Amino acid sequence: MGRAYQNRKVSMAKTSDAKAKVYSKFGRELYVCAKSGGMDPDGNLALRGLIERAKKAQVPTHVIEKAIDKAKGAGGEDFAPARYEGYGPGGCMVIVECLTDNPNRTFGDVRLCFTKTKCKIGTPGAVSHMFDHSVILVFSHDNEDEVLDALLSADVDVTDVENEDGKITVFTPPGDYFKAKQALTDRFGEVDFEVDEIQFIPKGATQLSGDDLPLFEKFMDMLNELDDVQNVFHDAEV
Repeated sequence: MGRAYQNRKVSMAKTSDAKAKVYSKFGRELYVCAKSGGMDPDGNLALRGLIERAKKAQVPTHVIEKAIDKAKGAGGEDFAPARYEGYGPGGCMVIVECLTDNPNRTFGDVRLCFTKTKCKIGTPGAVSHMFDHSVILVFSHDNEDEVLDALLSADVDVTDVENEDGKITVFTPPGDYFKAKQALTDRFGEVDFEVDEIQFIPKGATQLSGDDLPLFEKFMDMLNELDDVQNVFHDAEV
């Protein structure tokens, strides 16, 4: 799969209020995860992984605790995932992941980002078939065969394992996320994952040039400014 994941996911930290955006993004995800799966990280593996990622993104402890505490209350906000697909500048393929408490508002906001930059929002499945939906785990290790053996012994469906400059990158289907992490921890002890995410990885690339470049930047900036947007994936080669 190469390193497509490293530059094909748009960071939320490109806006002027970068930290606030990152805190809000994780706060919303933590709230939803705790609300649906329980507030104990030991019993809610998804929450535990999310807390680890939030800490790596330098989200303060009080922000993390506040989001989880908020999930303890009855009622509260009812966020649901939403995914939009379409074609960006130069015909590049784009997937926008959101958490929303008002799907009609979010769809309208995301569609406006497409139309204002001469892009086209599509129907569900319009471009996602051109991406691999995959777990990505990156950590320091120098023995690819040992890592592969640990995963296969735990019956993990391994898509790929790469070894480069003392860094191992593991790709598995999203359904094997927790099993893969547990298998690596059982074999190697506490593992410090530099990348610990589930992403859409493009199978190819769309080369952008000329007027498409500033339009692409504007398009991404508009999406990142939306509170409901959590992640943006694309196949653009800039």
